[in-house]
Amino acid sequence: MRFQAQARNDRQGTAPGSRQDGVGVPALLGTGLCLTPVLSFQIDDPTSTLEEAVSEDEASASVESLGSQQALSADYLGSDYQSGQLYPFSLGGDAPEASFTLTNSAPMTQSFRERWYLNLDSLTERALVPQCGDGEDLYLLTGAVPSDRRLQDRVAIPEFVWLAACCAAPGGGWAMGFVKHAGDSDIIEDVMVSDLEKLLPSTPQLFHNNCGEDEQDTEKMKKILEVANQVQEEERAVRARDSARAPAPNSPRSQRAALAPAAVPEGSGSLLGKLTGFVATPFIQLFRWFSYLAVAVLKGVVCFLWCVAKQVVHGVEGCLYRLGAATTSYFMAIGEELVSIPWKVLKVVAKVIRAVLRILCCLLKAVCRLLSVPARVLVDVAAFPVHTVGAIPVVCKDIAVGLGGTVSLLFDAAFGTVGGLFQVVFSVCKRIGYKATLDNSGEL
Repeated sequence: MRFQAQARNDRQGTAPGSRQDGVGVPALLGTGLCLTPVLSFQIDDPTSTLEEAVSEDEASASVESLGSQQALSADYLGSDYQSGQLYPFSLGGDAPEASFTLTNSAPMTQSFRERWYLNLDSLTERALVPQCGDGEDLYLLTGAVPSDRRLQDRVAIPEFVWLAACCAAPGGGWAMGFVKHAGDSDIIEDVMVSDLEKLLPSTPQLFHNNCGEDEQDTEKMKKILEVANQVQEEERAVRARDSARAPAPNSPRSQRAALAPAAVPEGSGSLLGKLTGFVATPFIQLFRWFSYLAVAVLKGVVCFLWCVAKQVVHGVEGCLYRLGAATTSYFMAIGEELVSIPWKVLKVVAKVIRAVLRILCCLLKAVCRLLSVPARVLVDVAAFPVHTVGAIPVVCKDIAVGLGGTVSLLFDAAFGTVGGLFQVVFSVCKRIGYKATLDNSGEL
């Protein structure tokens, strides 16, 4: 996971960006962990030979004009503000001590600092890292925009703090910004990086090429926004629960506490009073324990009902959204079809007219071809039936003559064949008879 932190604050200068690898320790967010802050002494004395980051006590003896360009711990004394990290320690990796420099801090109230740490922890762990390949190509920028208020007339109290995230994953990157105003009642807000740049002084460009805005994955950005909405709802619920716990100044509870009698000094009570208190204490503790248990159970039931109601509301919203989208798509499709009907009618009419023109053209071509035939051919064609009818008797006569000739030829051939056979038989018989006559004469 690659992170880059940037802090901006009046009297503190601009902290150099630090790129760190590794996953932080989310359990440390909001726990009040505080190590000794260190100084970036080069801001006040560029010619100093001290180490890159030293404690304030070590630097005070050797660095000239210490605190002229950055805040010191003394600037927070006597105020309700504490040094809050713009880039929290839990997001650090190889060099977590870099997050404890005062150039990475801004004046924050305790409640604001805790909520800021929790917001960054929730967003990073539940949205930013999972939607960027487990943070392999994730870059984070944090900063603060100063207001007109000052601590000790030196350190500017931030108007709001911000976080900018860029996922430079090839083909699936995205960019998202978050803003949290310094008021205790404000919650973190999600903004586009381009809108966040407009809120910053001089409108800088936070990421190169706007983190590839032409190829950003909108689906991943939607999932990040869903988690951001959940974080906002959780923060609202926590604030509502804290408000319900704190009694109002004029509430009956506070008035009863103000009218309660003063505590009796130890040793002034009677023996009976002490004995009564000794006997009643276990019952009081037991009653208090039961009351705590009842409140906890009631709180759990209320939270469960709240979660169920929220899920039901989200489900109904999703159903209504899908129903609205389907209805809109249906009416849009019907509208498109209705709009296209005149155009389709015109296309059909044009095709009919085109077909009629083609028929007329074919008829004209046929007429032209008929008119181009010679008159003699037309007369022959017209006289063809007359000649055909007149030739029928002649053809019938020729057919009859041909049939008669054929029959006569058949009779002639038959009689000729029979005559020839008789002649052959007669000649054979004649020769046989002559020979027999010769034989008989010889014997005699």
